[in-house]
Amino acid sequence: MQIVNLPINNEEAVNLTNCDREPIHVPSSIQPHGVLLVLSEPDIKIMQVSENTFDLLGLTPAELLDRRLDEFISSEHIEAISSCLDRSFEHINPIPLKFYTPDDDSTPLSFNGIVHRAITGELVLELEPTVSIIKNDFFQFYHQIKNTLTKMQTALNLTELCNLIVQEIQAITGFDRVMIYRFNENGDGTVIAEAKQDEQEAFLGMHFPDTDIPKQAKHLYTLNWLRLIPDINYQAIGLATHQEEDSEPLPKLDMSYCSLRSVSPIHIEYLKNMEVAASMSVSLIQNQELWGLISCHHSTPKFIPYEIRTICEFLGQLMSTEIANKEANENLDYKLYLKTLQGQFVERLARTDDFVSELIADPEALLKLTGAAGVAVCQSNVDITLIGQTPTLEQIKTLLPWLLEHYNQDIFVTDSLSRLYPLAEEYTAIASGVLAMAISKIQHRYIIWFRPEMLQTVNWAGNPDKPKRLEEDGTITIFPRQSFELWQETVNGKSSPWLDCEIAGALELRQAIVDIVLRQAEDLANINLELERSNSELDSFAYIASHDLKEPLRGIHNYATFLLEDYSDMLQGDGAEKLNTLVRLTKRMESLIDSLLKFSRLGRQELQMYPIALDQLLKTVTELFAINPQWTNCQIRVPQSLPTVLGDRVLLEEVFINLISNAFKYNEQADKWVEVGWLESNSQDPNFVTIYIRDNGIGIREKHLDSVFRIFKRLHAPSKYGGGTGAGLTIVKKIIERHGGKIQVQSVYGQGSVFSFTLPIESNTSVIPEIATDITSNPHP
Repeated sequence: MQIVNLPINNEEAVNLTNCDREPIHVPSSIQPHGVLLVLSEPDIKIMQVSENTFDLLGLTPAELLDRRLDEFISSEHIEAISSCLDRSFEHINPIPLKFYTPDDDSTPLSFNGIVHRAITGELVLELEPTVSIIKNDFFQFYHQIKNTLTKMQTALNLTELCNLIVQEIQAITGFDRVMIYRFNENGDGTVIAEAKQDEQEAFLGMHFPDTDIPKQAKHLYTLNWLRLIPDINYQAIGLATHQEEDSEPLPKLDMSYCSLRSVSPIHIEYLKNMEVAASMSVSLIQNQELWGLISCHHSTPKFIPYEIRTICEFLGQLMSTEIANKEANENLDYKLYLKTLQGQFVERLARTDDFVSELIADPEALLKLTGAAGVAVCQSNVDITLIGQTPTLEQIKTLLPWLLEHYNQDIFVTDSLSRLYPLAEEYTAIASGVLAMAISKIQHRYIIWFRPEMLQTVNWAGNPDKPKRLEEDGTITIFPRQSFELWQETVNGKSSPWLDCEIAGALELRQAIVDIVLRQAEDLANINLELERSNSELDSFAYIASHDLKEPLRGIHNYATFLLEDYSDMLQGDGAEKLNTLVRLTKRMESLIDSLLKFSRLGRQELQMYPIALDQLLKTVTELFAINPQWTNCQIRVPQSLPTVLGDRVLLEEVFINLISNAFKYNEQADKWVEVGWLESNSQDPNFVTIYIRDNGIGIREKHLDSVFRIFKRLHAPSKYGGGTGAGLTIVKKIIERHGGKIQVQSVYGQGSVFSFTLPIESNTSVIPEIATDITSNPHP
């Protein structure tokens, strides 16, 4: 077995070309102001150590490796570590311990011990020499931060809180510069508070690009609240371990939680370019994400004792809990104004069933609700109301399908639409910012607010574009920025950002509208349920009543017939005529009852839905008319091939038979004809096709058009035009409606009528040349 020095992860040249992929969590090295030990379990043996142990402990790595830790520290602290092997170490850190050298009577060394478990599972102990400037006493700690805590609680808003924190931390630590650095949605940072030396250049208000802090570094800031670099010119200290000869290299230790973890060479170069010799950062966390950093810089090396760092970390945690409260107090008057507008809208919407009319009734308030200059209220893709400064109607219609794919939980927000949607470059002047919300994606109901472009000057701490160099192999190497002097950029194509309170106002309005829609849907469902129940009861009543009526009616008919047959010789002429009238009336009554029975069955029977080629169905119907001598000189014309629909064949045959027979029956022309065709497109619903039946009959007066589908409604005397019950068109209408379609009639009195109805489409067929069929001469079209 031999001692192996693990390779330090700093072999690559300093550049930003692949910094997002730099494994900064496994540098295999530490900063030299402490010692790192990796311990085995459960015997707590030292398996790896940093190579600087002789400088800080007086023992070489070889004298420490594979020895139990209890040979060097007290059993009390060993028990504390062992008791936390399966639980959190937070409640024992830091451990103020004494390090004893075996066989040496010299005074033990004092350290702050930090124990944690690495992400990869190893037990890690970090030792930092104690530099006690504050006694490890609760009351000392309490008095140190009591005043600061009181000031934090009384700060009115986020700006006051940030200014307070930078001043307090500068006073506690003595750093030359302390800044609060806030990240935006793009990852860029902005200095929102600063405490500095008078002679230093101000960074307040400066922007720093996202690439200054790569993604994996931001992730580590969420794992470690505090990060200290006492001297950027330090020499990295590697790790040593025992390893068998010719054995596989040990996996690298994940040092994400290590406070001593060595720093990325890229970050060191970055700090040097800023003329910083020592730095410390404290994370500010909101909703488990990195909100910002308290960043501390010093022009000379500076070590901050653990006790002071603990106070700074505690203040950072306190500030993190206060951020949400202080942000809520930002622009408080404006938020209260928006809240008033929201309340007015919600109150008015609660009293109406037509939310669109209520919204556009007060266009100024609708714009002020989000601080917008224009708004589009969409009831559908074609019914759009524009208010204020908006893109054109056609531009909005083009935008809607794109928005549909970019809603996040029914809302879309951007202050630079053209950056995401290039077609918006045509109207950036009036609609760079968009706040859109979907009320119903199925019904295409949206509200879209617009904000105009606002030219902005952004102050960057140096040119955000990193310096580049073309290498001999053709690759481009990117380096950290070397200058942090003011560099201004004019940004166009952006609006003023949408505030959280404005977005919240839009969401509250959406919820009020959704409540109305849900209430309407519930009311409609209740009405439909009641109608369904009523219709079912009526159908049942009609069936039972008509079925029960037939028995006594049949008896009346039979007895009247018997009287005529048996006693006709005894009856006077007037008496026989009355009996004949009675027989005739019972036959008519039976026809009416049969029609009523048929109508009631339509509401209850289950449809047998199959694809039906209407050409074949019409051929069958034509044959029925052809064999009936009543319809001599009657012609059925089919100008084009009919489509295939989805329906019940028996019922649809009845529709065609009924409408065609009516067309022939109510016709005084010498040559009677009916034309059956269809419309190739249905603008109202592409899933339905429109069929029409046109005739050259007597037509219907305009005043009767609304009543022709009423059951038992006849427009002529019972004996005229061959009689009838007046239920045929009612039954036709019921059949069409059972198929989900609609029927209507257009007519010119004395010239003819057109009945058109819709049926669900199975498939479309192409149009073929006109076919005219005379059923008297060619019964097979």
